[in-house]
Amino acid sequence: MKNHFHFLVRIKEVEEITSAKKVLPSQTFSNLFNAYTKAYNKWHNRHGSLFERTFRRKQINYDNYFQNVIAYIHNNPVHHRICEHPLEYPWSSYLSCVSGKPTKLQREKVMELFNGLENFKSIHTEKVDSFAIESFLGI
Repeated sequence: MKNHFHFLVRIKEVEEITSAKKVLPSQTFSNLFNAYTKAYNKWHNRHGSLFERTFRRKQINYDNYFQNVIAYIHNNPVHHRICEHPLEYPWSSYLSCVSGKPTKLQREKVMELFNGLENFKSIHTEKVDSFAIESFLGI
């Protein structure tokens, strides 16, 4: 999308992190956005901020909301009339979820959350309550 993007990220528990250096997720994203901004500015011979606002985060503890947020993110390009179906948007994880190709996405966990591929596809065809999701996410 031209003016925003969404990430849905599972944050590992501290016990799951095997690296000796444990960095807060907020610092990791800050580093990512700063590095991207520096590279973009260098490439385009510019300086200053690239993003209007800092990123926001929201903890999602309920499977139902988790499902709805996934469907909301996948359908966001459809909502903004960039495409007619999430499959058509190349920068989405939707295709990784529904295909059998190798991926780093934890597809099995996502499909388990949706009780299988057919239910995943079905839920993505339903109308998402964007207002409720946006209110919950603080957008």
